[in-house]
Amino acid sequence: MDSFIIKKPWVTEKATSIGTHRQYIFLVQPSATKPEVKKAIKELYKVDVAAVNIVNLPAKHKRYRGVKRGSDVREKKAIVTLKEGQKIDLA
Repeated sequence: MDSFIIKKPWVTEKATSIGTHRQYIFLVQPSATKPEVKKAIKELYKVDVAAVNIVNLPAKHKRYRGVKRGSDVREKKAIVTLKEGQKIDLA
C-alpha cells in the first residue's frame, strides 16, 4: 500500500539542483501524510530519511468547451531530506 503513495519523482531544474543538498522532490497522493511518505521512500529506495516537508499545490482552473468552468485535481509535493551520506539515483 505504501508504494502507491509516491506517484513519481518531480524532475525539474530546481528539483535537480537541490539534489546536491540531499533533498529530493516527489509527487505524492493528496491524502499522504509525512510519516507515510517517509516509510514509502525508505521501502522504495532503501535510504534513511531525515525530514519530510509537504507542499499542497492549488488546483488549476480549467474551461471546458469554452463555457463550463471547473478545476482539475489538486496535487501534493513532498520534499524529502536524506541523512548524511545517503543518495537516490533517479536516472
